Amino acid sequence: MDPQTTPRRLVSSGSPLEPEIGFSRAVRHGPYVSVAGTAPIAADGTTSAPGDVYAQTVRCLDIAEAALREAGARLTDVVRTRVMLTDATTWREAARAHGERFAAIRPACTFLEVSRFIDPQWLVEVEIDAIVTDHTAPDMIGW
Repeated sequence: MDPQTTPRRLVSSGSPLEPEIGFSRAVRHGPYVSVAGTAPIAADGTTSAPGDVYAQTVRCLDIAEAALREAGARLTDVVRTRVMLTDATTWREAARAHGERFAAIRPACTFLEVSRFIDPQWLVEVEIDAIVTDHTAPDMIGW
């Protein structure tokens, strides 16, 4: 069976940890897309913007948005986001980055504090869930 024609599609970031841990950057199953916890990893594999919650959140959102696109989704398909922070008092910095992408979309969103991430330089991770709609259908808002 061709994996491109099955209802379940895996999106890889190319991380060597994916096969070791047994995860994908994102999974699309029918219209549903889930993007795994996305850390602020720079293109060279180092931590992006050490010490800067806002910039790290932007990097997480960039990576997650690329995974959404690869799965055939758009930001407008996003229905839920989760922003995990190692220090909840920095939530406004992460919220600013989140708002720059989602102010008009307004998905359900949760900010929460965690004790730490795999890399202690990571201050934030982001998870995203989306439901892909027919992008040619008329807007159903207000029904």
